[in-house]
Amino acid sequence: MKRVIAIANQKGGVGKTTTAVNLAASLAATKRRVLLLDLDPQGNATMGSGVDKSQLERSSVDVLLEEVELASALLAIDPGGFHLLPANQDLTAAEVRLLQMPTGREVKLRNALAPIRESYDVILIDCPPALNMLTVNSLVAADSVLIPMQCEYYALEGLSALLGTIEQIREAVNPGLEIEGLLRTMFDPRNNLANEVSAQLITHFGDKVFRTIIPRNIRLAEAPSFGKPVLFHDKESRGALSYLALAGEMIRREEEGAAPATPPPMSTGGAEAGDDAGSAASAPSGASVASEQAAWEPAPQPNEASTAGDLASESAESDAGQSTLTGSANGEPGEHAPEDAASTGRLAAESETTGKGASIH
Repeated sequence: MKRVIAIANQKGGVGKTTTAVNLAASLAATKRRVLLLDLDPQGNATMGSGVDKSQLERSSVDVLLEEVELASALLAIDPGGFHLLPANQDLTAAEVRLLQMPTGREVKLRNALAPIRESYDVILIDCPPALNMLTVNSLVAADSVLIPMQCEYYALEGLSALLGTIEQIREAVNPGLEIEGLLRTMFDPRNNLANEVSAQLITHFGDKVFRTIIPRNIRLAEAPSFGKPVLFHDKESRGALSYLALAGEMIRREEEGAAPATPPPMSTGGAEAGDDAGSAASAPSGASVASEQAAWEPAPQPNEASTAGDLASESAESDAGQSTLTGSANGEPGEHAPEDAASTGRLAAESETTGKGASIH
């Protein structure tokens, strides 16, 4: 793939870190060489990968301030199969120092990545929940932006601001920056508002919206407390299968050279609240971030009646590119098996053999 992908949204609590850690593990399960950069001072991606952020010898702050080479600060994550640049609260001080620099402050991360960029197939950057200098560094260094978001009104409010920032960075320092896709997270298909907002996203952003939907899932939520990606906590859970499906969809898009044009129906079914990952695709997308931003005006109060009913009625259908339903290890209905990732069982089996737990020096 050979891409640097920033996972960004200035709205907190939308699943950025969860997506960064679990997508890294899922891509590594497909034998891709994956690097995860933690650029959030909270250090949640570091802790979620099983690394104690209070015991770091070298971290992203040292890299941004050019005190060490990036390669010397990396850690190998086991289980996980990917490499990590860890972070902790010291990153806040680094941001202050970056702001005091007269020139070149926005390209520090891009310069640090340059020597090792070709050593990885995918580099993921977990951005902080703010449009600050750390996020700007991430967007300048990235080829594309993956935007996780809940299907709620407040999450839509900040989307236009993020799109505006992306457009400014494209015009100023990174003309190749594009939107990798919008990922619907913590999705509850029985919620009429979630279905309505999902339909609005597809209408305005078309094939920029990933077909894969990340459901609410208790295994996904508790995995960080065990210091491992959900794929190694419960590989049969809906959360693990959904992120494997996302990895497969991204790989397929890359191989095809374009997002799929045929919109599959959205699947909504299952027994537990929010534990269903539907999928949806697209109407034609806008030509640029600027046109997407101009077209996007979130409704102050979405109508719950029309689109939600239509979406719910489509639960019996499926398409070639759509995630299908399969049973979980404990017999619950409504699991998603990612067709895009070739074989979920194979990916999960491969993932158990990847990664070494030693630090890279």
